[in-house]
Amino acid sequence: MIVQQHLIFILCSLCPGVFKVAGTKSKAKGGMGQFPITQNVTVVEGGSANMTCRVDYNDNTSLQWSNPAQQTLFFGDKKALRDHRIELLRATSQELTIRIGDVSLSDEGLYTCSLFTMPVKTTKAFLTVLGVPRRPEITGFTTPAMEGEEITLTCSTTGSKPAANIRWFRNDKEVQGTREVNATGKSFTVKSSLKFLVDRRDDGVAYTCGVEHVSLSSPYTTTEVLEIHYAPHVEITHSLIIPQEGQYFKLECVSKGNPRPEPVLWFKDGGDLPDIERMIVEGRELTITTLNKTDNGTYRCEASNHVGTSSAEYTLFVYDPNALGQHGPDHALIGGVVAVVVFITLCLIIVLGRYLARHKGTYLTHEAKGAEDAPDADTAIINAEGNHVHAEEKKEYFI
Repeated sequence: MIVQQHLIFILCSLCPGVFKVAGTKSKAKGGMGQFPITQNVTVVEGGSANMTCRVDYNDNTSLQWSNPAQQTLFFGDKKALRDHRIELLRATSQELTIRIGDVSLSDEGLYTCSLFTMPVKTTKAFLTVLGVPRRPEITGFTTPAMEGEEITLTCSTTGSKPAANIRWFRNDKEVQGTREVNATGKSFTVKSSLKFLVDRRDDGVAYTCGVEHVSLSSPYTTTEVLEIHYAPHVEITHSLIIPQEGQYFKLECVSKGNPRPEPVLWFKDGGDLPDIERMIVEGRELTITTLNKTDNGTYRCEASNHVGTSSAEYTLFVYDPNALGQHGPDHALIGGVVAVVVFITLCLIIVLGRYLARHKGTYLTHEAKGAEDAPDADTAIINAEGNHVHAEEKKEYFI
């Protein structure tokens, strides 16, 4: 029976006109007026696709699945194409379901389900295969970069279908790149580039490229941490605000650069340190154990790396403790001045208060006199109102 139906299908395909009349006359039979029911299927590359074809009723005619190249995959429960990836899941008079495993991009296309009536009824189902993007790579950056250099970071991914989306982040903040999409067969190669001048603020900054695609549950990411070499920046800090003779004094050369400038050099008045017994250099610190007047002068700290050299200066003036006591800040005098200012302020407040009180105007007193002696509330109110009539007689003034 199946062989006969298959022969009929071949004859129908070759000579459709011969069977036109016969097919028309057969519409009265059950199932002749219906078409197979299918659904489009979307699958991720490498996954499995279930293709189902069914009819609501059938009079023992067969169902067949064909691929986009019109090769028969299954005719009823009979496998026609030797492809180990294709297997039968269900075959009845009303349903034919097959599975295509390890799906590739080449499997995408229109699949045909045929119902072998007279004439043959067919329905198409489109198999969409999503190409999974490869993990991204960042190229174009040679570490380390020099401050002021223009660099280009390029993030690329291949194999996506449809084309993937690429996003850039500078640390946690998104930045915009330039996108480029190229077709490679049935998949796409996507690139996104960032071009910018680097400075010391970019040293240690992480640039992250993220690839988003409908086939991914979460983005693929890769990160490039920048290393930027830059010349040192130098500052000098000191341990005393007013250095005095006999005191212990320390200067520190605070330098920041990449590579880290080592060692730092100390100079006084354009030359070497004059008294190495009292002027001790340890790392970035210059310590003068016992200050005296000969230490007055300009001290310079110099730091270098292969990018450049930077320096900072500090002018030291050593005070005589005795002279400082005579001519320095007189804290008692300052305290006296502050006390005088506070006293004058209080006097002004008192005078202003009396002035305001004197010009405030009049006010009434004893308005309710007699009210507390009234036998009831009504009488108290009448007494109070009577008192207001003679208010002018009850004025008081501040003198």
